Amino acid sequence: MAAPRSSSRSAAKPQIPQVSWREPRPAPIVLVSGPEEICAERAIAGVREYLRAEDPALEVSDVRADDYAPGTLLSLTSPSLFGEPRLVRVSGVERCSDAFLQEAVSYIEQPQDGATVVLRHTGASVRGKKLLDALRAGTGGGIEIPCAAIKRDGDRVDFAAGEFKAAKKRIQPSALRALVSAFADDLTELAAACQQLIGDVEGDITDDVVTKYYGGRVEVSAFVVADTAIAGRYGEALVSLRHALASGADPVPMVAAFAMKLRTMARVAGNREPSRQLAQRLGMKDWQVDRARRDLAGWNERSLGMAIQATARADAEVKGAARDPIFALERMVTVIATRQPFGE
Repeated sequence: MAAPRSSSRSAAKPQIPQVSWREPRPAPIVLVSGPEEICAERAIAGVREYLRAEDPALEVSDVRADDYAPGTLLSLTSPSLFGEPRLVRVSGVERCSDAFLQEAVSYIEQPQDGATVVLRHTGASVRGKKLLDALRAGTGGGIEIPCAAIKRDGDRVDFAAGEFKAAKKRIQPSALRALVSAFADDLTELAAACQQLIGDVEGDITDDVVTKYYGGRVEVSAFVVADTAIAGRYGEALVSLRHALASGADPVPMVAAFAMKLRTMARVAGNREPSRQLAQRLGMKDWQVDRARRDLAGWNERSLGMAIQATARADAEVKGAARDPIFALERMVTVIATRQPFGE
């Protein structure tokens, strides 16, 4: 009798659950992976808080995988005399020593009862791949908390919005955008700013609140200049532009901010689909569609096309096609804010 053929639906290797860094929980092995350090710190702290809430007698130990003394992992996870729960936080797994790698691979095959081992791997190298592959295949009953890089503007907005949502705090969309723009270069500072507003401000967080706290940074934001011009506030837009340039803003990303907002407006213009449905079809967020629709008030096909052309011209000029990038910016802002050809 011939051996049965393997089914195309044959069982694949089991995959461990993935858990959001905003809602971490313990497991015998917790892999905190990815390069975004602030998210990883939140995840690891959340695991500790979860375990400490269950038992204040939690024993916490820290281990460096790149400077590892043989036998340390088993020693720290072994039950103590009084049976307190143990948390072992292992950093630098992407640089781990051979001794750690060998012992960790053996450990996850049979984790100690009452112990939680957190493995931090930034993904900066393939070092430790054997350990990660074994863990992700289901060995040890672990979980993974991914901490992907937050680089794009939309990702930063989602991050900040999540900070306020987690704290059950409302923030106006325009205030959120201004806050993110003010701290576009530093996610750690953005997180700290969110937490300061959450802790200090009673009630909803408005544009005025963000300006009060971070006005010095907000006023140099390219997105603030763009928002003001698109809203048709010509004089205010020019003042904001000059403040931004006086504070050291670069003309190239300034034009890029205008271009991004106008492209979004053009994609949304004339479409009557519900925001959620349109956002899914265009690969956008619901709030981006809603914001673009608000921005489109007072615009038509002619004025939007003219604004896009003015922005394209400014983009070429600030990149070297003209001698005076400041004049190029002012002309672009004039066309967009007045919705008229330059000089009319």
